[in-house]
Amino acid sequence: MLRDLIAHKGHANAALLHAIQQNGPAASDPELWELLHHVLLANRFWLLTVLGVPFVHQDEARPSLSFNALIERYGSTQTEETAWLDTATESDLERIVEDALIPNGKCFVAQAFMQVCLHSHGHRAQCAKLLRRHGGVPPATDFILWLTSRPRAEWSVAPGRERVS
Repeated sequence: MLRDLIAHKGHANAALLHAIQQNGPAASDPELWELLHHVLLANRFWLLTVLGVPFVHQDEARPSLSFNALIERYGSTQTEETAWLDTATESDLERIVEDALIPNGKCFVAQAFMQVCLHSHGHRAQCAKLLRRHGGVPPATDFILWLTSRPRAEWSVAPGRERVS
């Protein structure tokens, strides 16, 4: 189930990013950029913590220079997660990760990945609302719909989608 949730998260994030990318005003909305970057930053924290790689906030918190770069960072993060999960065993998922940024200081790896999925889901709803504000139409990203054909994430980038500061 956890692998399904992570795969769905990737598909849903990619679909939403594509919809935002197709809407010029949304793709340059600073509030939307900040929210998308927050989701990515949190995702990177959990992934790097699970991988045992130091999370260097100043490096990870650097904003993407373009919308394409943001999409690429989402895509590479998803690829790293999927690669790790593809070989993970039950004991890997039951391993405890520790960090001062984790409430109570620790959690199981499976709980860390569940947090990533739930956190992304909640913020996708916020992003969808902001996309609607700009006249965009958010994609249908319900998990139950995804299960019917299990589409893979498509991390497409478009020319000319540079960040407007």
